[in-house]
Amino acid sequence: MHTPTETGTKIVGMGMCLPEKVLTNFDLEKIVETSDEWIRTRTGIQERRIIAKGQATSDLASEASKQALKNAGLKASDIDLIVVGTITPDMLFPSTACVVQRKIGAENAACFDISAACSGFTYALSIADGLIRSGQYRKALVIGAEALSPFLDWTERSTCVLFGDGAGACILVSTPQKEKGIIASYLGSDGTYADILGIPAGGSAIPPTHESIDARLHTLKMEGSEVFKIAVRTMCDAVFEIAKRAGMKATDIDCLIPHQANLRILQAVAERVEIPLEKLFLNLQRYGNMSAASTAVAMYEAWEAKKFTPGSNTVLVAFGGGLTWASVWIKW
Repeated sequence: MHTPTETGTKIVGMGMCLPEKVLTNFDLEKIVETSDEWIRTRTGIQERRIIAKGQATSDLASEASKQALKNAGLKASDIDLIVVGTITPDMLFPSTACVVQRKIGAENAACFDISAACSGFTYALSIADGLIRSGQYRKALVIGAEALSPFLDWTERSTCVLFGDGAGACILVSTPQKEKGIIASYLGSDGTYADILGIPAGGSAIPPTHESIDARLHTLKMEGSEVFKIAVRTMCDAVFEIAKRAGMKATDIDCLIPHQANLRILQAVAERVEIPLEKLFLNLQRYGNMSAASTAVAMYEAWEAKKFTPGSNTVLVAFGGGLTWASVWIKW
């Protein structure tokens, strides 16, 4: 939990970037044995965005960042911290945050990536909030960005229909008004389930070889039914925990922005925490699961749709490989 300080944090600008290419369920019918009806009834997804050849995660992240800076009325040189949540970095190192720094000209920023899969943006937001509250930094650029499509097995219908590419960003700054902005955050993980969702190869455990490539070990693997059950439970727990840390109740939430994984998961979460579906912000039908980018893009679109009004309570909640989960309570 946060320890009392003289500084709070608030979001002053947001942005997003989506690839131009739209891949619909009908397009997928031509690639893999599936159907629009099968995908929609099981996931709620109708289409997703796919990066162009030569496009990288940092390209999406940089464009989202420029938009966030513009909306905040700030220059890139004003930023002193960049945190990128991603599991699809441009390369193992240097960090995607450093590449973004170069591309947008944020020469005064400290930069690093964090890997928490679909919880990545929520993790990054919590980390940046803590660093600003500590007094070390004053203006942070927080990004959730993914280019998942190159890491999908396009012969595996249980996974390739779920994911898309995109990026969202926000500017987090210090403020003396501790009763507004980020009120509380919560991070959790359980590494005993590390094997049920991830990309097995490409790191030191299974370095790239002809054999690992032929075995498709560099593509995303998921035990769907197991992930479903744990996702519902941990996201519900994260909502109740963040309400407790904020000194509120789940019923006080005006807008719940969940990780956009699967409509059935989100419906189950809403039912268990007793939040009406109309209080959930959903865009997975248009973008699918964009991992760390999902909650970032959804928050931007909710802001654009004027879902946030002065004094309203918004909660971000996410679940991802690791396993990880996270939630953040924001008062506007």
